[in-house]
Amino acid sequence: MPEWLTLDPSSPYPPYEQLRQQIVEAANSGRIAVGVRLPPVRTLAAHLGVAANTVARAYRELERAQIVVTRSRAGTVIAAAGDEARRRAAEGAADYARIVKASGLKEEEAVAYLRAALRRA
Repeated sequence: MPEWLTLDPSSPYPPYEQLRQQIVEAANSGRIAVGVRLPPVRTLAAHLGVAANTVARAYRELERAQIVVTRSRAGTVIAAAGDEARRRAAEGAADYARIVKASGLKEEEAVAYLRAALRRA
């Protein structure tokens, strides 16, 4: 079981989001390599003391972002598309920056809107 997968009960983020963030950060930093299998949903849920649906939701969100791929017998593995997800995020940020500039918003306002959107997502 990866020691770096932990939950903080005092965090303002729900458990599934904490797991999602930790896996994204580990994949993006190279701490876990492409092709590495993540723990099965029930195993990780039991280890963390949460419902299996909590882990399943984190894995679904990661799949949508193309950070992981779930294969029936191989389980859930880190996908090679993590770089693609970063590229899309950078393109989205560039689009947002153009909108902000064209709207005449201050940088602080733009960042506040982005933070609010990230909390809602």
